[in-house]
Amino acid sequence: MSGTTPGTNDAARPGEQLPRATGPLMAHDTPPPPRANVFVKELLRGSAVTTILAIVLAMVVGGILIAVTDENVQEAAGYFFSRPADTFVAIWNAVYGGYEALFRGAVFNPRGADFAAQIRPFTNTLGFAAPLIAAGLGVALAFRVGLFNIGARGQMLMGAIFAAFFTFNLDLPMWLHLPTTMLAGIIGGALWGGLVGLIKATTGAHEVILTIMLNYVAYYFLLWMIRTPGLLQREGTNQPISAPTPETAQFPDLLGPAFPALDWGFVIVVLVTLLVWWIIERSSLGMRLRAVGENPHAARAAGISVKRMYIYAMLFAGGLAGLAAMNQIQGSVTTGFSGTIDAGIGFDAITVALLGRSRAWGTFAAGILFGALKAGSFSMQAQGIPVDIVLVVQSLIVLFIAAPPLLRTIFFLPKSDAEKAAKARAKAAKKAVSA
Repeated sequence: MSGTTPGTNDAARPGEQLPRATGPLMAHDTPPPPRANVFVKELLRGSAVTTILAIVLAMVVGGILIAVTDENVQEAAGYFFSRPADTFVAIWNAVYGGYEALFRGAVFNPRGADFAAQIRPFTNTLGFAAPLIAAGLGVALAFRVGLFNIGARGQMLMGAIFAAFFTFNLDLPMWLHLPTTMLAGIIGGALWGGLVGLIKATTGAHEVILTIMLNYVAYYFLLWMIRTPGLLQREGTNQPISAPTPETAQFPDLLGPAFPALDWGFVIVVLVTLLVWWIIERSSLGMRLRAVGENPHAARAAGISVKRMYIYAMLFAGGLAGLAAMNQIQGSVTTGFSGTIDAGIGFDAITVALLGRSRAWGTFAAGILFGALKAGSFSMQAQGIPVDIVLVVQSLIVLFIAAPPLLRTIFFLPKSDAEKAAKARAKAAKKAVSA
């Protein structure tokens, strides 16, 4: 009988193994998170939630500005410590009254005398949105190809020049005059945008510089034409204004004379949105355009002509801006146009495209939102609220959209994988420096 104590070498006995260690501290035994948690986490990280929160936060800041600039709030704040409730009531009345006026002027007016008067604000929203959507689609399409097109203004102006110069003097029936005028405007904008793509493709010049300069060229070219008799200047006047749009070239009202702001131009914009979506997301040309936008070097290695895609993209973008101009001169401004016919739409289109994430239907929805803000701003202004507050809200929406980490910090949303990786790299670099 050996002198060893029983059990001393149990772990070494052949054929016997210790049981596998388990428990909450073992990483390989940690169960995966529930699918519901993963879904909620991904949803909170998504662009839709970010967009909605950006709009909400911008509205909150806008409400603060409305309260600060309201005279009743300022008066009540003078005796805040004696009767603080008066200040809070005045703040509520100012903010609620402002946004109620915005809703009344953009969506539904319950004070209307009849149903037509009640829904007229929404038709005004759609009417204001049509040119914003068209121009925004042009900017968004260029974004998808990696081009920063800020020349929608110049492309709109050139579209108006082409339409007025080549078609206003034609004597044609409506079924032919209306599409001819619209096509001329689209061609004018497309040629002006395609010029940018051609110069960039052949010389490598940056499209931002090109579009900025061509905006000025188109503007002063239009001013010269509407100031020169025999070109675009209206006969019998020395004012810088064009002739009225011929009746046979104007978009008919979509729902009748009770809704003058909404015409068939909006229907055309809806169809064009569908066409742009199909081209970008479903066609082989769209696949090549998106490939160039993702990585032009890889696209070139795959046999895609990057220069040709640049030209195509700017042709499409300019044509869409030309369509926006046609929504102006064939729908909204038919009594003659001046150098301000673009009405800031060319630059607002950049905001619309950014808010829409450069997607066709996202841009469509963003255009509706900005059309509502524009339509409702008139009702807000009638209550003494500065219209500039609406512009501030629009700018803040873009600011928050462009800074998702700021929104996630404010609303305590989960960070994206890229943000986590960047934070880990920064932490590791800090440790390396301290060591």
